[in-house]
Amino acid sequence: MVLGLSGELVSVVLFLVGVTIVIVSVETFIEAVAEGALALGVSGFFLTVVLAGTDLENVILGIAAAYGELPDLALGTVFGEALFILGAAVGIAGVLVPFETEVPRNYLGITLLAPFLFFGLALDGTLSRFDGAILTATFIPYLAIIYTLERYTDTRYLSAEEVEIMEEEVREREKAEEAEEDEGLLDLDLDIDVDDFVEEHVPERYEGPAFLAIALVATVGMTVGSELAVSGAEDLLALLGVTGLAFGATVMSFIASLEELFLTVEPVRQGRPHIGVGNVVGSMLFFVSANAGLIALVHPLNMTGAVMTVHWPFFFVSLLVVAGAFFRGKVGRPTGVLLLGIYAAYWVANYAV
Repeated sequence: MVLGLSGELVSVVLFLVGVTIVIVSVETFIEAVAEGALALGVSGFFLTVVLAGTDLENVILGIAAAYGELPDLALGTVFGEALFILGAAVGIAGVLVPFETEVPRNYLGITLLAPFLFFGLALDGTLSRFDGAILTATFIPYLAIIYTLERYTDTRYLSAEEVEIMEEEVREREKAEEAEEDEGLLDLDLDIDVDDFVEEHVPERYEGPAFLAIALVATVGMTVGSELAVSGAEDLLALLGVTGLAFGATVMSFIASLEELFLTVEPVRQGRPHIGVGNVVGSMLFFVSANAGLIALVHPLNMTGAVMTVHWPFFFVSLLVVAGAFFRGKVGRPTGVLLLGIYAAYWVANYAV
């Protein structure tokens, strides 16, 4: 008992608080870094692949779990978040706002082929530290290929200038929504507008160091949050009697991935599906390379049992359905319902084995 609270409740609170801190810290970190990224002049699609696809909160939680001797929990987050984006995020986008988009075949090919290196290295039953180093090293070449295609071919989805305009529109809309919310008694919005904060409180010549300082503070938040989340998750696993692989693939990934719904659905709703596609492509490349690789570098991963019979099959089926829809150029309600059904079946399968 802590302050009159049961051990179960303390574990739940630690887990939720930890995950919340990680998510808020990562979003703050990304916004601080993104302010300088637009100056590079790269396309919106590439920026989305890098900034949204590189899912720092997931890999931070995974590394913390692996370091805490919970490698199955860490591996579960890799598959769980990948399935969440493919099944839940794209599925909900298809159901709520069916959309059309022309995805270049080059990107579909890269997205479909990338998982096979991960799968091949896992066939011997273990993802070793050496395997992890290989996977981690492949992420940069993936980004280099996309950058080259975006810069030197006609497959640019969105120019950096258009991204800047879009972000300004989003800020104005958020301010209008916040003004309406301020009429209530409480405002529990956890999103921190880093850009506005710096512009209002920091002289222009110090804005660069200010963004760097905010990013460093956010990094500390990521570390503290991940430690709390893993501590709570470890106790919850013992209390619930479930495997770390199943818990990480379902509950932990679901909570840590909620913002992925907005990163995928909101751009589609705004008529900019290429941003949602960039999130899907970037996330898949990251999960099957640097995410799994960095976790394996911390702790070798067992790839037998449910990994081969449940997680890989559901991942490949979901990826093929999404890739097929992108190839046709349309994600409609039937596809969305199918993806949501696959994701629901994935949850059932995790607790049935």
